[in-house]
Formats: sequence, C-alpha cells, structure tokens
Amino acid sequence: MKFVDEAKIIVEGGAGGNGCVSFRREKFVPRGGPDGGHGGNGGSVFLIGTRSLQTLYDFKLRPHYRAGRGLHGKGKGMHGRNGDDARIKVPLGIVVYEGEKAAGEILTEHDQLLVARGGKGGRGNSSFASSYNKAPRIAEPGEPGEKHEYRIELKIISDIGIVGFPNAGKSTLLKAITNAQPGIAAYPFTTLTPNLGVLKQGLQSVVLADMPGIIEGAHAGKGLGLTFLRHIERTKKLIILIDVSAPDPMAQYRGLLDEFRRYDKRLVEKPRLVVFNKIDLLDKLPDFVIKEKNCFISALKRQGLETLIGYLMPA
Repeated sequence: MKFVDEAKIIVEGGAGGNGCVSFRREKFVPRGGPDGGHGGNGGSVFLIGTRSLQTLYDFKLRPHYRAGRGLHGKGKGMHGRNGDDARIKVPLGIVVYEGEKAAGEILTEHDQLLVARGGKGGRGNSSFASSYNKAPRIAEPGEPGEKHEYRIELKIISDIGIVGFPNAGKSTLLKAITNAQPGIAAYPFTTLTPNLGVLKQGLQSVVLADMPGIIEGAHAGKGLGLTFLRHIERTKKLIILIDVSAPDPMAQYRGLLDEFRRYDKRLVEKPRLVVFNKIDLLDKLPDFVIKEKNCFISALKRQGLETLIGYLMPA
C-alpha cells in the first residue's frame, strides 16, 4: 500500500429526526391526547486509533464520511431510532487540524476523537402539552449534524529514529538489526518514506524507524524537508548515523543538529546516540572528539552491531 502521511477529510454528523404531531385515536378513550414521538439523534463521526494501519492512503481514495441520520418520530409515542455512528480507523500518531488549529491527536490503540457531532432529534407534540394547551399541533424539526473539513498529518511513532544524510546506510542498518526489509540501493534517496522495524532481545523489543535522508535546508522544506523532520518528532531517542568514509564526517553531524535546531529546538534535546557507519571502508578508526555516546560499526559487514544493540535495548 502506498505510504501517505497527509490527507484531507470532510466529515458530517447525521441529521436528527423530526418530532411527530399525532393524537391518540383509541376506542373508549375519551378526548384522546397528543402522542407524537421524538425524532432520533443523528450519529456522530469518530476517528479510532489502530496499529493495523501505517498510512493515510485510504483517505486519499475516500475523503468524505457521514454518520447515519436519526429516524423521525411516529404516533403512539414511538420515538425514532438514533442514527449509527461512523467510526473511522486511523493509524497511530495522527494530528488532526481544522484550519491552523489542532483539533486533537491519536497516539494509542483504541483512542477515539469526536470530529463531527450528530444533530439532536426534534421533540414530538407530546412534549408540548400543558394545562392551557392540551392539544398542541407543533413539533420540532431535527437539527442538522456538524460538518467539518480537517487536515490530518501522520507522525510515525517509534522508540528510536535513525537519521542521517542520504546514503549514510540507514536502511542497511535497519535491515541488519531488525525484521524490516527496506529497499536498498547504491544511490542517495533510496528511502522516500519511513520504514519501521522491531529489534527483539529476549522478551524486550524496541521499534526503530529509518527516516528519509535529510539535506541542508530541510527545515525550510528542501528535499524531503518537513516530511522528514515531522516524523522524528514522536521518536523517543535518535540514532545520528554518520558516514565515516565521507570527507568530513563531523560536518555531517553538525549539519544534522543544525537542521534539528532550526526546525524545533526540542529535537536537539532528545537523547541520542552517534553511530559512525562504514568502518569497513577505512584502514583505521578515526579519533573524533565528541561528548555524546557513540560507537563505530559497519552495517553492511555487521561489525560492531552487538555493541550498538546493547546501547539500544532498555536497561
């Protein structure tokens, strides 16, 4: 299924049913009386979180959703049935915007968000009887349901995000230590969408996400830009993956942190591990001065992965 991380939807709550004007017509019952039933309430529209979805592609195919309308009231005090709610499954990690304002988010399984309330059913004439008006001939119409247009953004939820410049070996690393099978090729920008993988050690497991490659100016929308940066917002930790065979590996490191800082300073505050990849291309390991916890690996040759995995697993 095609990965889509942004979509627009139009949702509409069901209209409420009309109240009924009716009078009793029973044999041996003198004077009768109003017995019009109420209309049913319209159904509402909810977004429901599920782990079974990883993309907003379905909303590109079907952007309109409407809940069921309430049925009209009838005579003999028969109230109309309430309309059915529309419950739309969405992937975890979405943020729902109405205009520029965030209307809510869904982060965990079975979370639900009300996005369009159904209309209230109208009252039948039995509700309007009084001591001075024993035969009311009025009833309320049902109210229309709410209608909204939303923009939905998906921000991948993972324990650890693998970030780096194009062709740093992110997909190769993800494949080497998890069950993921990302596309890998010998050219930049192989990864165009986040790939998820699960690293398991005994009863413990962590979810890793291989993020699309970043380039200078990503914070301003260059390259995959904001798409890339948006997905690392929800990661708990970061792996900064550096191509140690590059002419100036530390320039990559400084460049990545600068892009994080320009986009959202909170990204720089996330716990991070600096991983120098492709040591198989060097004759000897360089001596970098760096404060962060770091390690040297070759994802392709599977060198140094045990040390890396030890850093990644929960204590």
